[in-house]
Amino acid sequence: ADSTRTFATSLGFIVCTTPVRSPESNGMAESFVKTFKRDYVYVNDLPDAVSVMEKLTEWMEDYNNWHPHKGLKMQSPREYRSSLLAIN
Repeated sequence: ADSTRTFATSLGFIVCTTPVRSPESNGMAESFVKTFKRDYVYVNDLPDAVSVMEKLTEWMEDYNNWHPHKGLKMQSPREYRSSLLAIN
């Protein structure tokens, strides 16, 4: 675990962990990682970790705006916000 933290820090990541004895938090994190790998990392034929890192900002922008979310009944965050504004 220490070597992973050191490596992540060397790449400029801020290392955060889930609270101790909080399986629901860990489950949410694991679900996000699974979705992100499936829908972004694995579908792009990138040669190495550096190439993946270069795409992260673009992928996160897409995920946070356009990607359908199960928790939003398969709407994207933009669609969900628009539907809320239309109601109010």
